[in-house]
Amino acid sequence: MGQRAKSLAQLGLTARGGREAQVTGLAVDSRDVVDGCLFAAMPGTRIHGATFIDAALRNGAGAILTDAEGARIAEAALDASDAALIVAADPRSTLACTAALWFGAQPESMVAVTGTNGKTSVASFTRQIWQELGLRAVNIGTTGVEGDWQTPLRHTTPEPITLHRVLAGAAEAGISHAAMEASSHGLDQRRLDGVTLRAAGFTNITQDHLDYHPDFETYFAAKAALFSRVLPEDGTAVINIDDPRGVDMLAIAKARGQDVITVGRQAADLCLEAQRFDATGQEIRLSWHGRARQERLELIGGFQAENVLLAAGLVIACGAEADDVFDMLPMLGTVRGRMQLAATRDNGAAAFVDYAHTPDAVAKACAALRPHVMGRLVAIVGAGGDRDTGKRPLMGRAAAQEADMVIVTDDNPRSEDPAAIRAAVLAGARDSGSAKVLEVGDRAEAILRGVDALGPGDALLICGKGHETGQIVGDTVYPFDDAEQASVVVSALDGRRS
Repeated sequence: MGQRAKSLAQLGLTARGGREAQVTGLAVDSRDVVDGCLFAAMPGTRIHGATFIDAALRNGAGAILTDAEGARIAEAALDASDAALIVAADPRSTLACTAALWFGAQPESMVAVTGTNGKTSVASFTRQIWQELGLRAVNIGTTGVEGDWQTPLRHTTPEPITLHRVLAGAAEAGISHAAMEASSHGLDQRRLDGVTLRAAGFTNITQDHLDYHPDFETYFAAKAALFSRVLPEDGTAVINIDDPRGVDMLAIAKARGQDVITVGRQAADLCLEAQRFDATGQEIRLSWHGRARQERLELIGGFQAENVLLAAGLVIACGAEADDVFDMLPMLGTVRGRMQLAATRDNGAAAFVDYAHTPDAVAKACAALRPHVMGRLVAIVGAGGDRDTGKRPLMGRAAAQEADMVIVTDDNPRSEDPAAIRAAVLAGARDSGSAKVLEVGDRAEAILRGVDALGPGDALLICGKGHETGQIVGDTVYPFDDAEQASVVVSALDGRRS
């Protein structure tokens, strides 16, 4: 997508000394800089981006955006350059707003959802409802950009230049509605600050990402920024008030003067009053401002109904009629890697794949699958390397408390010793519940053992990787898809042709 050069003033920027520049592009990597580019040198957790200002200038950068520390680090290179220097107190937020002005277009109706678990499902269900209503829509996040326009992404919430390039591309393709995931990293690093939102949703918050955030309250504050900073005062907050911190999010939204739609199992604007489960889905009774109706969801897992209602609330917040929205709920399909039916054995036992990778998500996924299972529940669980170590025994404990059999295996060990990660998960699993606990390091073998253990009426839940199609060991990504592996194993054990 070609862009004409823009002045600093057009991008809302003021350079030191009033120096002007015609900006030809934006870059956060000095290797991407071409003549006339604005290079954003951001502070980092390990190294300041100002370290690369000299390289950016050699590549032809016409403007540099950084903070006071960055200007100090690169003072000599900047003094010897003709490039315009923009020093911002919050350069990340400035970059986000600059990217929004550079690319210009966004889908007309944008919503974002944050929380520890459920973001991908809520964003996907929101997009699906819009599509069923005849609107051109996408969801943006962990699974890339999906819907009426598609493109891959490397991060749940991309850095601002990539994000706004994607939003402009979607708008150019005729996308009018978009639902995006707002990760705590993305919010903390101001990646969404230039996005114009009509509504925002909150699912829940439990322990995760404490390798990045110093403590739980800091993690909560990052999530809360979606309502305290990003969602405008005339936007609508859609909040799950069943979560213990939902009341805090509600207070933040009300303090900003935002309209609020509460979602929950009691005393909520959009209320989930009852559920009845069967082998292929569930019947739900919901009420909207006290007016009840019943709908069928072809979705496995009680928590999926909560995700669906939060998505319905976001669509209603963007102007759709409530009854029209509820009419679309039976058409919703399973989100890839989220309580996804991967394969069914000849004896009727089923294998499911879910992205559950936190203690709370593992517990909820197992508990949600239980009502659909007549026999035993077998769970496969592992934990990622180079991530929050404190949650590992908690994940094992969650699985053992909910399942009849637990197989501890490797997830994405990355640079860590896989056996040490498994040991931490096993410690939690063996200290809790009456489940039979096995250790099978090789993930393919673990899935084989899990599927082979299934009798009539049993179910297997493969936790952790969900939609992912690779396993990270050291610096190498090996092809691996849990759903595909489960399907292959079922075919082999039941003597089917592939």
